[in-house]
Amino acid sequence: MRPTMHYSVLFAALLVIAPALANDDAVDLSGYLSLGDEYDVKILRDTWGVPHIFGKTDADASFGLAYAHAEDDMATIIEALLQSRGQLGAVQGMDGAITDYIVQLFKVWEYIDEKYETDLSPATRKVCEAYAAGLNFFAAKNPDEAYTKLMPFTGKDVVAGFVFKGPFFYGLDSSVLELNANERKREVSTKTASLENLTFASALEVAGNMIRRNSPIGSNTFAVAPSRSADGWTRLNINSHQPYTGPVAWYEAHMVSEEGMDIVGGAFPGTPVILHGHNRHLGWAHTVNSPDLADIYVLEMNPDNPDQYKFDGEWLDLEKGEATLQVLISPQAKQPMPVKRELLWSVHGPVMRTPHGVYAIRYTLMGDIRAVEQYYREGKATDMNEWMDAVKMRAVPSLNFGYADKDGNIGYIYNAMMPKRVEGYDWEQYLPGDISETLWTDYEPFDAIPKVFNPKSGFIQNCNNTPFDTTIGPEDPDAKDFSATFGIETHMTNRALRAMELLGADESITRDEFFAYKFDMHFSKDSIVGQSLKMILAEPKSDDAAVREAVDLLRDWDLQCNPESTAAAVAVLTLQPLFSGFEGPPPPIDKVMERLAIVANRLKTDHGTVGVEWSKINRIRRGDADIGIGGGPDILHAVYGKEEEDMTLTARAGDTYILIAEWDKEGNVHSSSVHQFGSATLDESSPHYNDQAPLLAKREMKPVWMDEKDIRANLLAEYKPGEDWK
Repeated sequence: MRPTMHYSVLFAALLVIAPALANDDAVDLSGYLSLGDEYDVKILRDTWGVPHIFGKTDADASFGLAYAHAEDDMATIIEALLQSRGQLGAVQGMDGAITDYIVQLFKVWEYIDEKYETDLSPATRKVCEAYAAGLNFFAAKNPDEAYTKLMPFTGKDVVAGFVFKGPFFYGLDSSVLELNANERKREVSTKTASLENLTFASALEVAGNMIRRNSPIGSNTFAVAPSRSADGWTRLNINSHQPYTGPVAWYEAHMVSEEGMDIVGGAFPGTPVILHGHNRHLGWAHTVNSPDLADIYVLEMNPDNPDQYKFDGEWLDLEKGEATLQVLISPQAKQPMPVKRELLWSVHGPVMRTPHGVYAIRYTLMGDIRAVEQYYREGKATDMNEWMDAVKMRAVPSLNFGYADKDGNIGYIYNAMMPKRVEGYDWEQYLPGDISETLWTDYEPFDAIPKVFNPKSGFIQNCNNTPFDTTIGPEDPDAKDFSATFGIETHMTNRALRAMELLGADESITRDEFFAYKFDMHFSKDSIVGQSLKMILAEPKSDDAAVREAVDLLRDWDLQCNPESTAAAVAVLTLQPLFSGFEGPPPPIDKVMERLAIVANRLKTDHGTVGVEWSKINRIRRGDADIGIGGGPDILHAVYGKEEEDMTLTARAGDTYILIAEWDKEGNVHSSSVHQFGSATLDESSPHYNDQAPLLAKREMKPVWMDEKDIRANLLAEYKPGEDWK
């Protein structure tokens, strides 16, 4: 069943834990104060506050990463680990308890306890345990900044974050939330002979799912090989779009060890390694894809025994358990109360009873705990073969990869652990759970997924679009070569359309052009915005003077969301609320015109004109910073804003941490980056709380220093974890 929501939708509703949490019944962590002497690591903060962590071993570097990140954002790290531990309800009440229930229903900790010693290498376990030690050491040194009641952390806590969160990036949360609706949302698929031998492309029309539903906000990556760059350099744009704050907001760091680690990039709160970035040899970027990696089965229950379900003609007993959730009933309550809930499993996976049926869920890599191992190995790879060996672990269930290296190789992988499903069923719908034919147990091989490496065109791109439009030329994957059961998306985002238009038309891309393309602020005429604009201009002349003024602006609009545009505000404020992700068909014209009238009259009343400069509406707000910015939703310079009461937009997601890696003709690496706020992601007293926001608003980037001599030439502070440097 294709996912309908992104992971971040589920967690966006979670309350942010306050920087100072009540420490009633706090654990005494004084015994962890000696950890600072057990790890050989130093932290060099550059003038932007970015931590460069130098350890003797990889584990030392991970200890230092944990400590540095905790200095900047311990509260969010705690929130992330509370999620994966299944202990949010004790702090956040019923909202958090829902997450806690899922942790237990999906057996996160059973799998970790079973496989931690066997499925992870000793080196990976050391890295995870060192990261946990770094957090424990920070908490021991700063008990007022840590919810020590939760302590101590362990390496298993770190692994749990990967096990729990990974499936939600391909939309597993939608399966869970959908089953909690008041009624059944889909048909139960039956096998039909007419579907037996259809190709992927032709089956799309039968399934009625030609365009992916409710896409994630997005991400961008593109790379150019020496053959398409004007100076013979190789370049990679690493540009994941994440929320500005929270458990999946980026933190920039540089990790170095004498064991071969030397990597720059982004980490999430609670991750002991860089998740995407580059080392001196190669780099990779992630964008979210949406393969069909989760299925819901309708179980036929025994009318004489509600704990039995039919499977291949026999009644089987449900596996049963009980979740004990600690729930803070009210903010005034001093202690959480235990709440018990039934846990059920079938041969398919987790089971949920609802008023409209009993359902089982099966999802890709259920029970696999190795994602952290894959990320660790990718960051240590020294050439494309080593990196590919890590990727072929296939422990990361989804996410596209963009790739480039010092040898001039570029590539794209539609990474997905595709279940081997029998042809003939509509896997977009619910599946009958009473037959083994629909119960997949294996995965398609790595060679079966779409990928493009070193195309003759000299470029690849992915901006959450179909893999069948990755580049131009014969190497582009063909939809007819892939099974309908894969559920591969076919849509093109505006970002993808613009990337193809820009990169595809320019056969000699200069460095300045590459950076300019990353910050492109146009809608394509073929985008939904372009289509909607044609519909608006074709409407009869309005009797509303403000609407007529708005239409006149849109008639002359160049489809650009640059800061000075006086039409962008009308377009974005009108269209953004009407569809998700700026994908799919244009919204109904009557809804568009109704919203346009509201926007036009509000702008006219508040500003005296409908033609308000876009930067006056589109804002980055952080601490004492309130800065106008260009870009917009589904723009390559991606900015997604929350509408305020005054109809301005406060940026909340999109371009967060941007990293561009370049390799010259001799294979030397150079890179530039910018963060939407700064390195001190939660420390309001720090100058680095918002010092990079003006850079992003001006579409500028700062240098990334990797050599120690360069770091020291731009040094803010040098210290060992535990030392006072501020």
